[in-house]
Amino acid sequence: MSLYDRIRRTRLRRERIPPFRTRRPRIRRPRLVIALATAVTAVVAVALTLSLTVTTYDHTSPAAARGKASGAATGPVDCREAKCVALTFDGGPSPTTPGLLDILKQQHLHATFFLQGKGHIDTYPEVIRRIADEGSEIGNHTWNHRVLTQIDADDARQELTSTQDAIEKITGTKPVLMRPPQGRTDRQVSEICRELGLAQVLWSVTAKDYETTDPALITRRVLDQTHRDGVILLHDLHKGTVPAVPGIIKALKQRGYTIVTVSQLLAPAQPQPGMVYRP
Repeated sequence: MSLYDRIRRTRLRRERIPPFRTRRPRIRRPRLVIALATAVTAVVAVALTLSLTVTTYDHTSPAAARGKASGAATGPVDCREAKCVALTFDGGPSPTTPGLLDILKQQHLHATFFLQGKGHIDTYPEVIRRIADEGSEIGNHTWNHRVLTQIDADDARQELTSTQDAIEKITGTKPVLMRPPQGRTDRQVSEICRELGLAQVLWSVTAKDYETTDPALITRRVLDQTHRDGVILLHDLHKGTVPAVPGIIKALKQRGYTIVTVSQLLAPAQPQPGMVYRP
């Protein structure tokens, strides 16, 4: 073999393509897909957590409570037939409460007052007597307005029992309704309320009247949110609230609403201790 042929053969060996090997392809997941999957997992986890939180206590709506009850509704109106909405006030009584009671009396209406202890019940007992004497409803809004889910059971119980006892001493009757500060409740709070004979009442309409003194804005916020079987939350101690009430009442009546107390909204159902009522 000539030198030329040897060199050519060597070159061909070096350039020969290696045999094909079968390999499983490596799957590369785009970073965006991984990020989306992680985000979805996180959202699902949060949703499950919220679901567990919501279902740790018994709750129902006014309409559902009425639907399970039988018999005739008590009071001047049957909210199974009428288009009702409950008007409620938190945090009083205060110096502005008598003016609010004047408005309700002129309109032949009653509301539900969730009264607070320190600085209110212990300061304006005569206003509380007037609330009861004129037919409005009184509920418990704790003594110091502490968030009940953030304190231990003994302190939460004391917040409620102190208010119950003070109201009973003034009116002769203990409330059967309470509103937890900030609307925060859980299984422990519900069990304490059950022991004390208190049903919990949340709301569907808030004017956030603690952040404005404008009666027109308060009125607009209420009207924008109100639907049948709603529960309106206001605070009569704030400067713009009581001046807004006549306009709120007038507009609600024009829209066909009948304004009632919480107990009238529930009737013929009776408030169940420990139950959370939320529209």
